[in-house]
Amino acid sequence: MENQFFKFFDDDGKEINPDLIPKPSLCTSCKKDDDPTQEPLCTLTRFDQQGEDRFDCYTFEPKTN
Repeated sequence: MENQFFKFFDDDGKEINPDLIPKPSLCTSCKKDDDPTQEPLCTLTRFDQQGEDRFDCYTFEPKTN
């Protein structure tokens, strides 16, 4: 899915492609996963923690049935 609304850049000014950032299972079980208004925060949170042993998201809210 191509992001047409936001562009993300790392500290060196290189553009970040959100589609190439792995999405942890915690994200896919979060009710914000399908919310386009949360996409920038979620993308930057995942980008910041790439390569870490543990993924932490302090805004996680489980999906409800």
